[in-house]
Amino acid sequence: MGSLTTVYFVRHAHSEYSTDELGRPLSKKGLADAKRVAKRMEKESVNIVVSSPYKRAIQTVEGIAGYFQVEIEAIEELKERVLASGEVSDFNTAIEKVWTEETFAWDGGESNIIAQKRGVRALFHLLKQYENKNIVIGTHGNIMVLIMKYFSKEYDFYFWRNLQMPDIYKLTFEGQQLQAVQRIWEDHNG
Repeated sequence: MGSLTTVYFVRHAHSEYSTDELGRPLSKKGLADAKRVAKRMEKESVNIVVSSPYKRAIQTVEGIAGYFQVEIEAIEELKERVLASGEVSDFNTAIEKVWTEETFAWDGGESNIIAQKRGVRALFHLLKQYENKNIVIGTHGNIMVLIMKYFSKEYDFYFWRNLQMPDIYKLTFEGQQLQAVQRIWEDHNG
C-alpha cells in the first residue's frame, strides 16, 4: 500500500435561496449546522482546507479552518455546476434531464460531462499538490457527486437526491486511485 491522501467532501449547509450564486449566505439553520460540521471534523486530522468560491461553501468549512488554524483557499473550478444562464422554470425537470443525458446542457449551462471534467481536474490537481495530506473541500451537491461518479457509477442522480445538507464524505486515494468512500456525517433531525 503506497501513500494515502484523504479528501473530505463537505457539502454546504442550508442556504437562503437567491439568484446570487456567489454571495448567497447560509441560513440560520445552515450556520448552526456549519458549527456541527466543524465539531465533527475535530475528530479528524486536517492539513488543508479548500473550497468552492461560493459563500455558502466557504461558510460551511470556516469552522474547520479555524479549528485547524489553516487558511481557506478558494478554487474556482470547484464551484457548483452551472445549470443554465438564467432561471429554469422547473428545477427538478431541468436537473433530471442533465443527469439522464450527460452531454446535454441547458442554455448557458454545463452538461454533466463538462462540469465533471472541471471538478475532476481540480481534484487531481489537489491530490498531486497535497499528496499524503488530509484535505477538506467545501463543495456543492452536484459537483461533488459528479466528481465521485467519475470513479464509480453508483454515484448518480438518486445518490445526489438523497444527500443531506450539510453532508460529509471521506474519500481515500492512493495516487489518483480511489480506495474507499465513507460517509461520516450523522443526520440530526430538528
